[in-house]
Amino acid sequence: MHIHLADQYRQGSSYIYPLDPRTKILITVIFILTVSLTPFGYWLVYLFLYSFLGMATFTSGIGLRFLLRRSFIALPFALAAVTLPFTVPGETLFTLPLFGGLDLSVEGTVRFVSIVVKSWISIQAAILLVTATTFPDLLWGLRALWVPQQLVSVIGFAYRYLFVVSDEAVRFMRARSARSASTGARRSGGSLFWRGKVAGRMVGSLMLHSIARSECVYQAMLARGYTGQVLTLFHPKMGRFDYLILLASGNFLLGLVFISLLLSGGS
Repeated sequence: MHIHLADQYRQGSSYIYPLDPRTKILITVIFILTVSLTPFGYWLVYLFLYSFLGMATFTSGIGLRFLLRRSFIALPFALAAVTLPFTVPGETLFTLPLFGGLDLSVEGTVRFVSIVVKSWISIQAAILLVTATTFPDLLWGLRALWVPQQLVSVIGFAYRYLFVVSDEAVRFMRARSARSASTGARRSGGSLFWRGKVAGRMVGSLMLHSIARSECVYQAMLARGYTGQVLTLFHPKMGRFDYLILLASGNFLLGLVFISLLLSGGS
């Protein structure tokens, strides 16, 4: 195994780690829903939400720097809304001297910045969840929360065998390099067309290998009694502290949603 695709879990000793997986999943889902339901441009509410996330991160011992470095993955996806400042009608903020003049509206800019901030906060909450919870515990928590069994199984197998497929791709790349005339700075010589053709064949071969391996794995699992559900010996129980944390966090987050919607309705 040459690929280690990042099990993000980091061992810690704070009060967040012993929490029931269902508690952590529910708080994360409620937090992301709160961020999503908060109207655009409510920067003070965003600050409260980020303070809540920062407090959880600080007490977990993970550190905001760890989350920040991994949360930038959300920014390219948020750029899909980059056209909003130009397309949402409203008061003109300023005009760009492009294509005869492009007007940026205040309303569109506020909406775009809000989407970027909300996406950035939400991805940090998801990273905190997977960092403070092992992957088997996450799967168990999803099953315990009545997420469809087929979906949980697909998530679990996709995660586990992504490492295998990635390792297979590394072997394909090594075999290509060994069979190519590569000297000095010329890595895997040949024209651009040749490289594209070889890469396409490698992708096709990798897909066929993956399909064949998945069928072998599935037949082996059936031979060992697999019935569509992965059985585990670990069955945590929610204690008083879990209910207390869930109740306090839920009330705080739902209160922020209520206040922000009330203010947006009155403005």
